[in-house]
Amino acid sequence: QVQLVESGGGLVQAGDSLRLSCAASGRTFNGYAMGWFRQAPGKEREFVAAIGWSGGSTSYADSVKGRFTISRDNAKNTVFLQMNSLKPEDTAVYYCAVARTSVVATISSAFRSWGQGTQVTVSS
Repeated sequence: QVQLVESGGGLVQAGDSLRLSCAASGRTFNGYAMGWFRQAPGKEREFVAAIGWSGGSTSYADSVKGRFTISRDNAKNTVFLQMNSLKPEDTAVYYCAVARTSVVATISSAFRSWGQGTQVTVSS
């Protein structure tokens, strides 16, 4: 069983950048795809980005394409989300999760071992 801890969230202004980190403890997540999701108050959790186990395959939500970049460092059991040109619409709690397989997925049911989340607030 793997435990995930997100960090790097905070309060920023529109146009700023932020990098989120997701560190794993317990069992490694090597061999599995990873993903980032977010949830704003009163809304359902939505897909943001995902990356395959080798890092060679990625997927992004249309709303973040060109602005966000997902990456991973398997040797350090860490996944990252670089967020540039942040918008107020990006305000949410961001969660990382381990996929059930090594293949990139974009739906919540394809992931397991969710982290506690980190708050990102973007002011205008």
